[in-house]
Amino acid sequence: MPRQPTTYQFDLFSNQDDAKTVQTPQWQALPAETRRSVTKLMVSLILDHIDGEHAMQREGADHDA
Repeated sequence: MPRQPTTYQFDLFSNQDDAKTVQTPQWQALPAETRRSVTKLMVSLILDHIDGEHAMQREGADHDA
């Protein structure tokens, strides 16, 4: 029998009425420090992604010449 996970991974695209989704903790229920850390990580990932797109656009411009 598979072991039940002790950590949670949020599924941003799941159905809100799904029984598995109901088991995940609500954002507001998480400790403030955890929410801050996750927010900082998400901002970092988004900014890194944007920087990567800009770098690819610059590289593409070099190849067109």
